[in-house]
Amino acid sequence: MEKGWLGLPYHTISEHYNQLFGEKVYKIPVTVVDDCPNRRGLKGMQTCVFCDVWGSAANAESLSMELRAQIEKYHGHIAQKYKAKAFLIYFQAYTNTFTKVSALRHNFDVALSYPWVKGFTVGTRPDCLSKSVFDLWNEYHEKSFVCVEMGVQSFFNDQLEFMRRGHTAEASIEAIHKIADNTKVDLGIHLIFGNPGETDETIVKTAEIVNTLPITNIKLHNMHVLKNTPLEEMYHKGEFTPIDRETYARRVELFLQHVSPRFAMHRLAAYSSRWDELVAPEWTKNKMGTHQFIIDQLRAKGSYQSQFFKAESVVELEEQKFLAKKAVFTPSSLV
Repeated sequence: MEKGWLGLPYHTISEHYNQLFGEKVYKIPVTVVDDCPNRRGLKGMQTCVFCDVWGSAANAESLSMELRAQIEKYHGHIAQKYKAKAFLIYFQAYTNTFTKVSALRHNFDVALSYPWVKGFTVGTRPDCLSKSVFDLWNEYHEKSFVCVEMGVQSFFNDQLEFMRRGHTAEASIEAIHKIADNTKVDLGIHLIFGNPGETDETIVKTAEIVNTLPITNIKLHNMHVLKNTPLEEMYHKGEFTPIDRETYARRVELFLQHVSPRFAMHRLAAYSSRWDELVAPEWTKNKMGTHQFIIDQLRAKGSYQSQFFKAESVVELEEQKFLAKKAVFTPSSLV
């Protein structure tokens, strides 16, 4: 953090974890499934246009490694690099609840067998939920931290149809409420900006919809083109143009300005870890550069999360004041 700044002008996931655990927590991404309803072609569905053969796996090699080997290898790297002591296991790639409950139980037990693991995060989607999955999450919630991250991607059906998600916005909202009503997990969603037909108005509407949901955290991505995906074919045919960095940064700004201060934000943009497979846009390669560009744009305008949100509860009002303070530059001599 640069001298003079009191912090990032949004509610970070690190702050969320610090409140929950009293210390900094790092995620270890692992891959334990290699399928999803779209890839299986259930109910006539097709592979999502943006999804490559790795299914969003952070580490391609994970597909050929046992779970314990993945955990121990990546724990060693992260612990050494960041002097990290507390971790969450992130079941990230594909659709983790698209498997047997017995397999989920085994994976959760393996994850929690390490003393430095505080809990786990599970990636899923609206059409892969059941009472048995809810019961399992509740069982593990009693002994550890459990977070569920749902791939909503958009609350507009035309955008979901373009992405070939195979579910509607209404199904996502229903699933979110069903999880909140039937479990005690920490619940978050993923959103993708940069879809055809997207406007500043749809971004603001997205924030307004999110404000009504019983979630705690949000992860943002920009739509980008990877090799060997349906989107690559569309891109080369001129049927899809990736969003430029300046427009994307403005839309992230708009979303943050209108979204409640109670939500913790993960990363603000996608990052292509396999550079050789990225087709476009080029700026998606630069993880820290993109992050810093967005932050610089926010600070240049004095923008911050919940700036235009009408806070009503005491908690929201206090968090809003805190975020407004973080958006203000203070001379280094006063820090």
